[in-house]
Amino acid sequence: MSKPVLAIVIGSTRPGRVGPRFAEWFRERAVAHGGFDIELIDLAQVNLPFLDEPKHPRLHQYVHRHTIEWSRTVERADAFVLVTPEYNFGYSPVLKNAIDYLFREWADKAVGFVSYGGVAGGTRAVQQLKQIVTSLKMIPVVESVNIPFFSQFIDDAGQVRPNDVMNQAADAMLDELLRITRRLRPQVAEVAGTAGLRG
Repeated sequence: MSKPVLAIVIGSTRPGRVGPRFAEWFRERAVAHGGFDIELIDLAQVNLPFLDEPKHPRLHQYVHRHTIEWSRTVERADAFVLVTPEYNFGYSPVLKNAIDYLFREWADKAVGFVSYGGVAGGTRAVQQLKQIVTSLKMIPVVESVNIPFFSQFIDDAGQVRPNDVMNQAADAMLDELLRITRRLRPQVAEVAGTAGLRG
């Protein structure tokens, strides 16, 4: 039996985005945590068009190759972390579109958030996303990583320089994602032993 798979989804596609930098920092943190096998998913590479399936995703009767491939990608993950910016007090449309493509592939999986923005650190986007993922029967964890005034954490070389608060929040969220995943998906419950859990 393998470790549970944690999919880290980069939820921005615009030119000049910083999402991949924060996603890579979190990926490294997740690898060091040791509780999951990690998959990094960039929605810019997935490149889904605006939802174009003729039938409701609940029916799971996809006709387009891009939807079938996206379905397989989401299906193989046991938990998710959505890396999201905040646009006008809300989430990015490309992330909402990617979520809306599918239905049952998301169900019964834990989800956490790494958000970034200005004074609010992306938290308003996260609060809206929590309503969306709950409707898909996902379980959002309370622990999260919220990065205010994000540019202060990126150095001149474009590397993320996290502070202790970010690192501690990431570890706490990974611990909780692993705990919930073990309960939701018993087939991976004992694989990682006590990896990453600190009480």
